[in-house]
Order: sequence, then C-alpha cells, then structure tokens
Amino acid sequence: MKFAVLVFPGSNCDIDMYHAIKDELGEEVEYVWHDATDLSKFDAILIPGGFSYGDYLRCGAMASQSNVMKAVKKAAEEGKPVLGVCNGFQILTEAGLLPGVLLRNQNLKFICRTVQLKVENNNTLFTNQYEQGQIINIPIAHGEGNYFCDEETLKKLQEKNQIVFTYSGENPNGSLSDIAGIVNERGNVLGMMPHPERAVDALLGSADGLALFKSIVKQWRESHV
Repeated sequence: MKFAVLVFPGSNCDIDMYHAIKDELGEEVEYVWHDATDLSKFDAILIPGGFSYGDYLRCGAMASQSNVMKAVKKAAEEGKPVLGVCNGFQILTEAGLLPGVLLRNQNLKFICRTVQLKVENNNTLFTNQYEQGQIINIPIAHGEGNYFCDEETLKKLQEKNQIVFTYSGENPNGSLSDIAGIVNERGNVLGMMPHPERAVDALLGSADGLALFKSIVKQWRESHV
C-alpha cells in the first residue's frame, strides 16, 4: 500500500507521519508538495498537522485552496482513505470535505499533552482494529481544536454514526459533544485533532495510534484481494 504525506508551507508533523508509515507500519510512503495536481498513484492520503501558511486568515483556510486539494477531493470521491490530523482536520473542514469548524480552544491557550479518547465507532476503515468503546491514549497539540457545528449537523453526525472519537473524561478544548474526530458520510475521510502518528511506539509514551494505520492497511488489503 502506498501513502502520500502532503506538505504545505508551515507543516511540521509531516516527518512524524512519514515515520509512522515507513518505520512502524512498514508500508510505502512519499512526501507530496502542495502544488502537486495528481495523487492517482497513491492508495491513501495523509494531511499532517502544523501551521500551514502560518494559520493566516483561519487555520487551514489557505491550504484548502492549494492545487493538491483538488486531487485530494478527487481521491476522496474515488473512495480512497483520506486522514487529516490537527491542522489536517482544519484543512478538511475548510475544503468542505468534512462538516463543522475548529474554533479557538475554550481556555484560549495552546494545549500540548496526552489525552484519553473513546472509540465511538469501530466500524470504519480507520478504526476496525480497535474495540468499540475502547479508551486510548493519544497526544494533542493545538490552539484551535474546539469543534463546533450547528444543531442540525450535530444531529446528522450522531444519527449516521460519523463521530468516531470523543474525549473521555476531560474535554481539553471545549469541543461540542466532546468530539475529537469525525468521518464523512461515506466513511473514507477522517478528521481528528489528536495525533495518532505520535503514538505509534511505546517509547513515545503510547502505541495506541498504530492501530489506526493498521486499520487502513487491513481494509485496503481486504478490498484488493
């Protein structure tokens, strides 16, 4: 399986994402610069965290207009897995690939620590290696991770089981309904604020994020038998 790790001016988690795929997962991976227009040779697209374009205008706003995002939208339409983490989640909402918006943290401070997440839906291509209701330890590092959407959108997310991860116990940023990660209706685009790529080895404090990437590979292999 071949992964693309997108790189924008200001990305800073691309190396972590690359390491998770190449060294921990053992799959093929390449960096792809933001001006690329063709992602057809890749089986999955990863949009890492950071501060794309310095977070000017709004987090992810400028990156969402990059050339490569047209190719990302095409890949999503084709059913390929698309994962956006932290700033990647913000980019996906700005690009219209996921509903809602990420606001400033409720305490107006940048938060960097490990939090507990609850797996709300393990029946997705990103979570099939987790148990339903499993509590996992994943680090966060963001200043604008407060997920918000209108009541109608929230109801739709709940009814269609699109809320994949929630914060368990403490909600660090004030996110609506403790939301930490959601998928699109089709289930092949996941946006989440916590960083699974930083939790792929016990030496890092947790290996709970590795199952997310293993889930993607398992789903892909089963569909390509």
